[in-house]
Amino acid sequence: MSDLVARTGRHQQRYEEGYRLIAGCIPFRFRDMDQNGDDTSEKIVEVLMINSTSGPGLLFPKGGWENDETVKEAAVREAIEEAGVRGDIVHFLGYYPFKSKTLQDEFSPEGLCRAAMFALFVKEELDCWPEQSRRKRSWLTIPEAIECCRHPWMRKALEEGFSKWHEDGMVSTINNNDD
Repeated sequence: MSDLVARTGRHQQRYEEGYRLIAGCIPFRFRDMDQNGDDTSEKIVEVLMINSTSGPGLLFPKGGWENDETVKEAAVREAIEEAGVRGDIVHFLGYYPFKSKTLQDEFSPEGLCRAAMFALFVKEELDCWPEQSRRKRSWLTIPEAIECCRHPWMRKALEEGFSKWHEDGMVSTINNNDD
């Protein structure tokens, strides 16, 4: 069993102008892909998705941004709690508003949420993590992830945030972050 414990409850949640503030990430890694059976290989990007606990489709780790942490700390925490991975935040992908059908409360009666999404370069996959009994991890190529993504706002973060950053030369960002 994991020594880590997932945070629960809403007493520490951040709200702004009727929106519940969410922090999340798109965890990713590089995998070598053999070409033509010779010694050359190309690196492909895979993203990590987790199953939803409330229906079909896959998600990226995300959750409430709490008062005692930075938004980056919240995104890293969610990756550990929900997906069982540790890594480095290497790029801010943007803010993505959405409406939650299940997360309505007194501070956000309409269920409005605004997610700050980040690219998280995975350095470690944990054998035990807080939500492992409820979550399954899946490494997917970007096209596979787009196809399986449950929420339109997450698909937008993947297509317009992550994919654009990837095409614009993400490797230099990661190499510069290793200092």
